[in-house]
Amino acid sequence: MNSLKTFDIPKIVTGTSQDVQLGNKMIESWKRDGIYQVAVEPAQETVNANAYAASKRFFDLPLTEKSKHISDLTYSGYVASGEEVTDGVQDGSEIFTVTKDVPSVDARVGENWPCHGPVPWPDQQYRRAINAYMTQSGHIGHRILQLTALGLGQDISAFTRLTDDGWHHMRVLRFPAASATNDRGIGAHTDYGLLVIATQDDVGQALYVRPPIEGERRNRNWLAEESAAGVYEDDSKWTYVKPVPRTFTVFPGDVFQLITGGELLSTPHKVKLADRPRYAFAYFHEPNFQAVVRPALSTDNAESLHYGSHFTSMFMRCYPDRATTQRINTEGRLSILDKLREETFAAF
Repeated sequence: MNSLKTFDIPKIVTGTSQDVQLGNKMIESWKRDGIYQVAVEPAQETVNANAYAASKRFFDLPLTEKSKHISDLTYSGYVASGEEVTDGVQDGSEIFTVTKDVPSVDARVGENWPCHGPVPWPDQQYRRAINAYMTQSGHIGHRILQLTALGLGQDISAFTRLTDDGWHHMRVLRFPAASATNDRGIGAHTDYGLLVIATQDDVGQALYVRPPIEGERRNRNWLAEESAAGVYEDDSKWTYVKPVPRTFTVFPGDVFQLITGGELLSTPHKVKLADRPRYAFAYFHEPNFQAVVRPALSTDNAESLHYGSHFTSMFMRCYPDRATTQRINTEGRLSILDKLREETFAAF
């Protein structure tokens, strides 16, 4: 594809005319390409390098060792190649998923809230490296949401008020080299959340996105009959995203499509396997677990989404056989989630 637009994000967003103009340009890039880049500051490069090095050390461990780091309370921890399925087909990536790291002593864990619990870190070095990476990504995500709100003519905190104590999470991905018979890394899909901030190493040959195409309907993943998984998988209108050093790539997810009433569309993407192993990070800047997400200016609960229910549903769908899903089902934790959702809607 043509070179993506790269933006320098200000350290503080205050709502100046320059901020509004920048927000407008970022939105234009999403509407044209479905994705854009933001420049990484020099101090962030060290954080990125440390996170990649720590992740490579983890994935180099024997499978028996990696498989020890799985949580049955949350969906965090190790995911073996082939365990994740997109549109009924196994994906090739190995993953270490980092969800909200909630201590075991937290009241929500004791009350059996779904998806709440500690991350099964392999060691403290990995914990520090990934937490530093997620913290810096969170700062970027906060400012991007502020700029996007301004560009859409909304209050500067229109989106960030949803993401206070957000359910931010991340997927650390290792892709094997392609074989003579298989080059599938991850099948075509959109991401179910709000905002995706991603990096990839310099291997390339892998990430493809589908820019907005006039007249093309964008499906919503949380509706099973409209899931975006596998849609347009073999169509020709995909564009290759070339790795660019010292940048993050940023694109909207399904929740952004919902909250803007379709003005910003969730970006379909897929990953092919390259000629050698490849690493990538996908950070998701998300609403609070108890947040209610609805189209701007709407007050209709029928159009609204309880984020925690959405997150839980999507992970249960992706991992029907995982220990976390089995525990949610056998312990009746969905009834707790139903109660949380009802209480949250009643407060709005």
